[in-house]
Amino acid sequence: MPRNSRISLLLAVYDQAFDHAAWHGTPLAGTLRGVTWREARKRPAPGRHSIWEVALHTAYWKFVVRRRLTRDSGIEFPRAPANFPALPRRPSASLWKRDVALLKHEHRLLREAIRTFPVNRLKLRAWKSRWTNEATIYGIASHDLYHAGQIQLIKALIRP
Repeated sequence: MPRNSRISLLLAVYDQAFDHAAWHGTPLAGTLRGVTWREARKRPAPGRHSIWEVALHTAYWKFVVRRRLTRDSGIEFPRAPANFPALPRRPSASLWKRDVALLKHEHRLLREAIRTFPVNRLKLRAWKSRWTNEATIYGIASHDLYHAGQIQLIKALIRP
């Protein structure tokens, strides 16, 4: 299969899971449209994650996959702690928009890493992972879809 076809397929799957129309339903970015900062911080139950936390978690894992594909240990995620970054002490609409923008930014950076990824490295193990680079790319798309469904469920639980 020519380079462009394999990379194009990976990009199509990645894009459908995040912000392109797809038969499976609303992609991750679409689940966040219309969510207010007050809704984003609500937990569906004690000890469960909020939409805001899930959005930051998905941004973080896009960063991790980009780091694995580029093998660049020098890049850092701008929020802490890593996997589920802390929410702002004083949440607001502007801080919610900032964190949604971070998710979109991490998506674009990873998309570019996928677009320029050497096809001859797709079947090799990803850096610091047991999965191949190709499986890692498919996996991050699946991760977006999993959390898109989770966000849809959280919205149903927190809205009257």
